[in-house]
Amino acid sequence: MAYLNRNPSDAALPVRIGLIGSGWMGAFHAESIARRVPSADLAAIADPNLESATALAAALGAGKVTADAADILADPEIDAVIIASPARFHSSLIGQAARAGKHVFCEKPAGLGLDELDAALAAVEAAGVHFQVGFNRRYAEDFQVAKKDLASGTVGTPQLLRSLTRDPGTGSIPHAARVPAWTVFLETLIHDFDTLNWFNEGAEPVEVYAIADALVEPGLRDQGFLDTAVVTVRYSNGAIAVAEASFSALYGYDIRGEVFGSKGMVQAGRATETAARRYTAEGMSAHTPRLNVELFRQAYTDELVDFTDAVRARRSGLTPPSAGYTLTPGAADARRALAVALACIESVKRGTPVAVNTVAVNEAAVL
Repeated sequence: MAYLNRNPSDAALPVRIGLIGSGWMGAFHAESIARRVPSADLAAIADPNLESATALAAALGAGKVTADAADILADPEIDAVIIASPARFHSSLIGQAARAGKHVFCEKPAGLGLDELDAALAAVEAAGVHFQVGFNRRYAEDFQVAKKDLASGTVGTPQLLRSLTRDPGTGSIPHAARVPAWTVFLETLIHDFDTLNWFNEGAEPVEVYAIADALVEPGLRDQGFLDTAVVTVRYSNGAIAVAEASFSALYGYDIRGEVFGSKGMVQAGRATETAARRYTAEGMSAHTPRLNVELFRQAYTDELVDFTDAVRARRSGLTPPSAGYTLTPGAADARRALAVALACIESVKRGTPVAVNTVAVNEAAVL
């Protein structure tokens, strides 16, 4: 008896993903792909720290390991890449991956400068590959509920917006002296900037005024270290937004968003792990999350499901199903959030409000 002739469609085949960068976030994304995203296959891992990459590959069953990302980009069996390397390499790797015909999921920020990011996104546009940036907050259930309300007009016209990120801490920041300059804007508040932009969709951020200081580690202030910041953003539709960040919330990980509009208000996020409270002789208490991968575990998974679904749809010539509201953070979103972050840096340097560069060098790259 002969074998049955089975020709599975491209849509049924898993998306073969290569991971570039096996650090904290890269390792978690690798675990998600290997164990929680059935439509994807963790095919390869690249990291100059070969020992780390090899250990991760062994734990998750990835078949290929290399110290050089170029090996993954040249591999014809790889459909897409997750870029989780240090931020200074992101734009270059996006461009290289696009030119190699790989679909790209890149951790935030997608670059450290607008010129380098514009060049990378132009390569994405020219190659016609799918691009997504890791703004995972969009995939958290409560943030999506808020977005649905905004999209349906329940809140009316946005007038005041707020987003905050308070990282868990102990009152001091280990290895603070090694934290790259401007991290508070480029890698922390950039999530808040995307949230505000997403919540106020259709308007452009036009001006920011940022204040930042070293309040947790004041001894590092003279070295340029910043651990606390407040930003005011003015939008083209007249809305005013505030974003704030701290690197040391003693009570745990605290992520929240809010939009006050002409018809009401919607809020997302909470400082507690669940809605449960306990009341004892010591007072009221609640559990709080201590890690980003605890608070956003499902959101991190869902953003990769969204990515792989989009890649499979493109591979099969299909249109991905619509969520009924804007969800996937793409090229324009990556650039817009970075433009706000860079304007904040300039605002801190000058001590004045600064205009946001919302016009791309290559407009086609962000449309």
